[in-house]
Amino acid sequence: MERSKMAEAESLETAAEHERILREIESTDTACIGPTLRSVYDGEEHGRFMEKLETRIRNHDREIEKMCNFHYQGFVDSITELLKVRGEAQKLKNQVTDTNRKLQHEGKELVIAMEELKQCRLQQRNISATVDKLMLCLPVLEMYSKLRDQMKTKRHYPALKTLEHLEHTYLPQVSHYRFCKVMVDNIPKLREEIKDVSMSDLKDFLESIRKHSDKIGETAMKQAQQQRNLDNIVLQQPRIGSKRKSKKDAYTIFDTEMESTSPKSEQDSGILDVEDEEDDEEVPGAQDLVDFSPVYRCLHIYSVLGARETFENYYRKQRRKQARLVLQPPSNMHETLDGYRKYFNQIVGFFVVEDHILHTTQGLVNRAYIDELWEMALSKTIAALRTHSSYCSDPNLVLDLKNLIVLFADTLQVYGFPVNQLFDMLLEIRDQYSETLLKKWAGIFRNILDSDNYSPIPVTSEEMYKKVVGQFPFQDTELEKQLFPKKFPFSEFVPKVYNQIKEFIYACLKFSEDLHLSSTEVDDMIRKSTNLLLTRTLSNSLQNVIKRKNIGLTELVQIIINTTHLEKSCKYLEEFITNITNVLPETVHTTKLYGTTTFKDARHAAEEEIYTNLNQKIDQFLQLADYDWMTGDLDNKASDYLVDLIAFLRSTFAVFTHLPGKVAQTACMSACKHLATSLMQLLLEAEVRQLTLGALQQFNLDVRECEQFARSGPVPGFQEDTLQLAFIDLRQLLDLFIQWDWSTYLADYGQPNCKYLRVNPVTALALLEKMKDTSRKNNMFAQFRKNERDKQKLIDTVAKQLRGLISSHHS
Repeated sequence: MERSKMAEAESLETAAEHERILREIESTDTACIGPTLRSVYDGEEHGRFMEKLETRIRNHDREIEKMCNFHYQGFVDSITELLKVRGEAQKLKNQVTDTNRKLQHEGKELVIAMEELKQCRLQQRNISATVDKLMLCLPVLEMYSKLRDQMKTKRHYPALKTLEHLEHTYLPQVSHYRFCKVMVDNIPKLREEIKDVSMSDLKDFLESIRKHSDKIGETAMKQAQQQRNLDNIVLQQPRIGSKRKSKKDAYTIFDTEMESTSPKSEQDSGILDVEDEEDDEEVPGAQDLVDFSPVYRCLHIYSVLGARETFENYYRKQRRKQARLVLQPPSNMHETLDGYRKYFNQIVGFFVVEDHILHTTQGLVNRAYIDELWEMALSKTIAALRTHSSYCSDPNLVLDLKNLIVLFADTLQVYGFPVNQLFDMLLEIRDQYSETLLKKWAGIFRNILDSDNYSPIPVTSEEMYKKVVGQFPFQDTELEKQLFPKKFPFSEFVPKVYNQIKEFIYACLKFSEDLHLSSTEVDDMIRKSTNLLLTRTLSNSLQNVIKRKNIGLTELVQIIINTTHLEKSCKYLEEFITNITNVLPETVHTTKLYGTTTFKDARHAAEEEIYTNLNQKIDQFLQLADYDWMTGDLDNKASDYLVDLIAFLRSTFAVFTHLPGKVAQTACMSACKHLATSLMQLLLEAEVRQLTLGALQQFNLDVRECEQFARSGPVPGFQEDTLQLAFIDLRQLLDLFIQWDWSTYLADYGQPNCKYLRVNPVTALALLEKMKDTSRKNNMFAQFRKNERDKQKLIDTVAKQLRGLISSHHS
């Protein structure tokens, strides 16, 4: 029951809500009805609402119908009639539609036929008109198409001809057509396009030529090298004549090229593909590598268009720029020969191209233009070579550079370029080459002299003897008669130095080849360079050896012997140069070799060094002297140091047997004089303030030992007692004091035959003063002894007389 009551309450409530919604729908504007309807659908009783809505609509319809029936009966009747009319009208419409369909179906084929007829007549008229117009325009189009094809295939010169016919013959006939006006407007553009394209080809050609100049130059230089070899080996003709012939052959190739690269030729520009040839195969002409057709085409096109002068100026300007680039050497060119070779190849390639252009075109370049470029190239090339060659310190590189420059000059001479300045510059490089040779041989001589043992060369067989004689011109009948083993008087550095001098001469001769020098000039060059080698390089090397601190007497003696034999060999060097240059030494202005002077100077330096060395050795022995100047005893024998000194001198002079006689004699005399002078200084030195007669007698024994050595003839060649005269000053001084022969000395002083002629009164007084001091200080009671007093008085008297003698002598 409760559920039924609740359901009934809900139903009443829903019905009231639906009623409210219906009132809102009836009274609310249609634009705002949406929220109202939304509330219906939000609920769950929209079905019931729809039933109520239908009921409400039917009620309203009944009310409307009642009102219409009451107020508008006539209207309703009219509508009824109208509906009937509508039915009839629909029937009529259907009948008309059916009739139209049938009519359209029946007339469709006729319409199609008429349309086709119309189109055919229109097409016929258009075709007829088109044919007439095309017959007039077709030649123009064909010519224009031909023009485009020619431009596409880069046949620019024929394109110009076609363009001329098109402009003056065909286009005026159809000038009223729009496409013709376009063509007319394009004609100047086409001309410019042809100019631009041909100029672009020329630029490509110039760029390609610039990149491949070294290849062109390399080929040209190979060709010149082959021709020179052929001239030297087969034809035996002068260089210049053969080169001119080669140039004529080269232009035969050029003439053939002109036929194939005329303006009608349509080959691509640039360097033609040619594989590298083997050295033993024929080298192709440099011109065979290049296709010059772009130049010819562009020149002809610009000539036809009246702009030849513009083209010539442009070409020359660009080539001048390229020339400056070609003539700019790389900074490291001096490091390798390939750097120089590439530089020369580029220059040769540039001028080979220009020379070809000169002879195969009319006026594009002229001789004045070529000469101007060549003068610039010559000056810059020579300046670059002077700068970079100055860095070369390797004579082999300088020699290779010289050969490369000669080939460079010969190649360009083929094409008519003057190259005398290059050969003049080679004479400058020759001086540098000589300097590099001198530096190289300075090292060679230094190694030879440093590695030499300074001992005579021993030989144990005939084969070894002949080998040495074959290396050095030496003849000695006595040595030949000796049995093996035997020794040459000179050491190994003699044949080595002699052979290196000959190698130097050969190296100088290599540079003079192909320089177009006369035999006299070559001979003069070789002799001057050899003189520098002897007087500067070899002389310095010998002087350095002689002046070394650790040089010994044996080495110095051997150096003197060696230089003596080298001096004798100078005449053979003269003959050697004469044989390779065929210029007799008697020829006027022929330079003489100064080897004799060089070896004499070296020998004199060695002799002076021997004298100095001997004196130093004597001084070393004298430093060992230890005299007791106050002794009264006598050993009756010479001092030990002096005995050792004399033994050293004897052994030393025994080594001098191979020296020239005067050298040995001078050395011996110099040693004896130095020994005598040193002993005198030892006796008179200021540190020795006192001495006794016993000390003088011991000193006298040492001097007698020296005199005995002088009398023994340590070096042969002295006359009688010549060597003893070195000790005459000491001998007379000692005899005067030991014999106490003052009366004779004072009486005979100043006379030519004086017994003590070599005794200087100043020296005698100095020595006497030392003895007087000794008598006074060493004898405390000497004043009480009559003999001593008398002796002291005598010393004082002699000293007084000596002072008077000295003063009178000085006055």
